Amino acid sequence: MPSSYRPAHFDADPVRRARELLGSELRRTLPDGRVLSGRVVETEAYDCPRDPSCTAGRFHAVKSQELAAAPGHFVFWVAYGHPLLQITCRAEGVAASVLIRALEPLEGLDAMLEHRPVVSERNLTSGPAKLVQALAIAPEVFRGRPVNGAGLCLLPGPALPDEQVSVTARVGIAAGRNLPWRFYETGSPWISGGVPSMLL
Repeated sequence: MPSSYRPAHFDADPVRRARELLGSELRRTLPDGRVLSGRVVETEAYDCPRDPSCTAGRFHAVKSQELAAAPGHFVFWVAYGHPLLQITCRAEGVAASVLIRALEPLEGLDAMLEHRPVVSERNLTSGPAKLVQALAIAPEVFRGRPVNGAGLCLLPGPALPDEQVSVTARVGIAAGRNLPWRFYETGSPWISGGVPSMLL
């Protein structure tokens, strides 16, 4: 298996890391040894020191504290009762992260469908809550674990050229909705169906 990212790689601007993570691989190894993986095709950045959404009700004190953990660790934001996978960025004490919004399934499709039965495979991992369910990523197990840990890790992939990347405002926010911090692979059928909060 290729080497995964090291946590120190995420001691950086989350906007830059969100763009760079397109094409990387999120890899989940189940307790029985089966591997489920997907290629990252959509991300969003959150950078609280310069992000109005962090002070407008979307985040609260407990959440900000979690995002301020050491860089390169998995954390979860709960939206409408569903956990969403994020990776902490910047130095410890600074609240910032990248949200993984959508994956293109690569390996373990049958197991993913066991966890998330759907009629269309295109609906399997095309959203941040969907991918957590499909890959059986339990927040109580993986919260606070490093990106190169056992059971769940993030592996670098071929970088996408700019002409294959679309940039929009983020989905489902009011404050900071003009920031171009959502990135996705242009033309991918696996991206989420969320509508950007503002057309740029």
